[in-house]
Amino acid sequence: MKQFINKILMGTLVLGMASCTGDYLDINSNPYQPDADDMEADDYALVSAMNNIAATVISSDVNTLQFTECLLGGPCGGYFASTNTGWNNTIENFNATDDWTRVFLKTDRIIPQLYGNLTQVQNLATQMDNPVPYAVALIMKVAAMSRVTDAYGPIPYSKIGEDGSITTPYDAQADVYNKFFEELDEAIATLDANPGAALSASADYVYGGDIAKWRKLANSLKLRLAMRIVYADEALARTKVEEAVNDEGGLIESNGDNAVWDYFGSITNPFYTATRYNSYSGSDHVCQTGGDTHVAADIICYMNGYGDPRRAAYFIPSEWDGYDYVGVRRGIILSTLGTSAHRYSGVRVTQTDPIQWMNAAEVAFLRAEAAAIFGFSVGGSAQSFYEQGVQLSFEQWGVAAEASAYLADDTSLPEIYDDPMGQYGYGSRLSTVTVKWDESASTAEKQERILIQKWIANWMLGNEAWADYRRTGYPHLLPTTEEGNLSGGIVDNTLGARRMPYPSNEYVSNAANVTEAVSTLLGGLDNYATRIWWDCNPSIN
Repeated sequence: MKQFINKILMGTLVLGMASCTGDYLDINSNPYQPDADDMEADDYALVSAMNNIAATVISSDVNTLQFTECLLGGPCGGYFASTNTGWNNTIENFNATDDWTRVFLKTDRIIPQLYGNLTQVQNLATQMDNPVPYAVALIMKVAAMSRVTDAYGPIPYSKIGEDGSITTPYDAQADVYNKFFEELDEAIATLDANPGAALSASADYVYGGDIAKWRKLANSLKLRLAMRIVYADEALARTKVEEAVNDEGGLIESNGDNAVWDYFGSITNPFYTATRYNSYSGSDHVCQTGGDTHVAADIICYMNGYGDPRRAAYFIPSEWDGYDYVGVRRGIILSTLGTSAHRYSGVRVTQTDPIQWMNAAEVAFLRAEAAAIFGFSVGGSAQSFYEQGVQLSFEQWGVAAEASAYLADDTSLPEIYDDPMGQYGYGSRLSTVTVKWDESASTAEKQERILIQKWIANWMLGNEAWADYRRTGYPHLLPTTEEGNLSGGIVDNTLGARRMPYPSNEYVSNAANVTEAVSTLLGGLDNYATRIWWDCNPSIN
């Protein structure tokens, strides 16, 4: 069976590695399909469809993942920095080509793959008289599509066809979020009503068929999305937060319940490949730190300053003398790095690491913020959840014994960025907030403290970090350099990109609908600086 499942994954993922512009029909064609002795047709179809849906949350296709994670979410969230010195048009410079900014909405590896396989799962679940697979598929759908709407704002959603066609009217982002909550509630109700139902482990490389854990993920995802909209609709956010916390199915509260897609064995984790594209190949040594992508200066400044013991698990040491860990400043003219780009710290990820979707530490920090900033009832105090979040993250990354000392530190601050090349240093400290909880601190300081530690714990979840940064303004990140801001005055250096512009093809293939969306839902502007519905925190201007 294990050998057979590897065949399925090879069939699915080899197709995905080829290109992010392949034909949609190829996604569901499997040249490695087993013979009749391997598995019943319906069982095989369900396994294939479920794994294809999982591959749309954070894409298994290396090209798609590079655009959405390494070139968009990672840099915008302060985790990654581009280091290919031949690139003149990047999202970090706010002048990326359409090929970069279109991916979440237009690649066939997300929406068409998701919806085509979702319909198949729904039909198979009906035939098998087992609603659980479709409930799980709905949870994955929300996880995948929430990332799409958070990149653009209004998107086609409620009227998308079964084949994933998006030449349909756009939904206001508030309506998209309402639909997310409906779909999560539907999934939770189904799992609640079918506690003894089974999901094949071969169709579930996240939880191995454990339905109780999927219910915890559904509640935790509901909590994440509810906090996302807290400045846009606090009343609805409170309702959904408290529903998620009080559901008897529970939340992700231990690292054993973390949502990680663990399918990499004979197939390489695409983060590994994408961060190492175009690695330095000089005759003097073999580069270990990567090529197109290195670690951003932002997160290393915070973690160096706090003496964070997770650094060794997150980063590859730099090749600069006197700098154990040092990142690249985002939003620079990349050609100025010359032949030194490879010397900065790299992203530590192995070929077989799983891809993280959501972790227990994030859930704890969400509850801490909900209690401390908004007074929501979440089953405990802000301080208890804050400290729990740090402890869970330290446990996750193998340094649990050092959590107590870290949490007691009330003096360490993020370090001032010192660029080894002497070009892009930044003379101001990014924050004056320490690690130790301070119950007497202002609300703003409490929120910043929580968001800094949540950001560190969510390492590599760049699109989540970018969403938090837009929603709260935290953590403070290094501003784009004056010469690196190529937006023509549209984007503020400190605020950074607030969304991605719609793909140019939309103005051809879906012209009336996208024009209507821009006019009525985005105030007439479709650019990097346009704010989406939930990006309305009055303190960010």
